[in-house]
Amino acid sequence: MSAHPKTPDVEKASIEDRLYANKYTDHEESHLDVKVEGVCEDRCDTYDCVSVCPANVWRNEDETDVVPMIAYENCLECGSCRFACKYDNVVWEWPANGTGMTYKYG
Repeated sequence: MSAHPKTPDVEKASIEDRLYANKYTDHEESHLDVKVEGVCEDRCDTYDCVSVCPANVWRNEDETDVVPMIAYENCLECGSCRFACKYDNVVWEWPANGTGMTYKYG
């Protein structure tokens, strides 16, 4: 006899419904940062961290921003920013134990 995991009722849930079902516990300190600010300013002109982030965590508020602002409290913990940065300039750590995202639907 095999075990059947409980399947969540997501048959008609929209993406927004699923995102709103997630729970976020603020850890009050950012788990994201840039390693060296000068790298963004002097070398990066594509800001891939901004373009790949599905939660708009990394953002340039206006065209004069040379280092993206980080709204860590919106982070979905996908880690795409650290893989997108071609200069390996993203500090990305798991939020402190028991904080961060809790996904209802996995």
